[in-house]
Amino acid sequence: MYSVINRVRPAHRALAFALRFNANTEGSSCVVTDGRRLSPGVSADVDPLRATSRRFCSRTALTQGLLFRQMFELESSTYTYLLADTQTKEAVIIDPVLETIDRDLKFIQQLGLKLKVAVNTHCHADHITSTGLMKKRLVGLKSAISKFSGASADIHLSEGDKITFGKQYLTVRETPGHTDGCVTLVLGDQSMAFTGDALLIRGCGRTDFQQGCAKTLYQSVHQKIFTLPDECLIYPAHDYLGQTVSTVGEESKFNPRLTKSLEEFVGIMNNLNLPKPKKIDISVPANLVCGVQDI
Repeated sequence: MYSVINRVRPAHRALAFALRFNANTEGSSCVVTDGRRLSPGVSADVDPLRATSRRFCSRTALTQGLLFRQMFELESSTYTYLLADTQTKEAVIIDPVLETIDRDLKFIQQLGLKLKVAVNTHCHADHITSTGLMKKRLVGLKSAISKFSGASADIHLSEGDKITFGKQYLTVRETPGHTDGCVTLVLGDQSMAFTGDALLIRGCGRTDFQQGCAKTLYQSVHQKIFTLPDECLIYPAHDYLGQTVSTVGEESKFNPRLTKSLEEFVGIMNNLNLPKPKKIDISVPANLVCGVQDI
């Protein structure tokens, strides 16, 4: 059904941090002041910090024929990823957010891309996807999400499916645990992986709602993500500390939760005691119908 890349140049900039602030993963309140924002924390092991505002950041793929962009949505600290084949101009977008639809579509138009598929790594609880509205504005665009998500889409993804754009493709790996319908999208040469909320940079998605299961998440990460090459770049759906990219090698060595034993990990996840995500009652029902509810 669907296609990928090679290597991407790692981030070359460091973000400034200040003012520690306690909050929760996926759906915390945010404060914007003087072009900066207080961001919700990812891990019980790390206090969140204030990071500089980011609209989007560009990456240049080292692999010939691939265009790659990493874009950022401030309120939910969500990363949206755009990948395109430079020859055919066919493109895929991962985890688009409703609030940034105009930015994303303008960017696609400026680059002359033909967006084929808008895919969500899972049914998000902290923001509404722009997939449904994007389909109304781009003729021929297809939506995609895991068949286990319970959400409507044109394409329901399963283990091993390929999302093709031009000569490139993404391969689906099912990585449940944060939700039943979480998937990781791996580039064809296994040089990049888009992990959604299953694996974050030095963290992971919470497991206390939406069919969450700590044991399942641990097994998903170790069996489906940590088995990728150490140099494979990790691009998560969120980051609350200004981090933009990691690697399989780094996370398998330094992730403060997933380097623990299974029993220790389950204990950590079962005792986070995080508040309910702020937008879950709005986001989940909307995302189950491709984000078009009450729009």
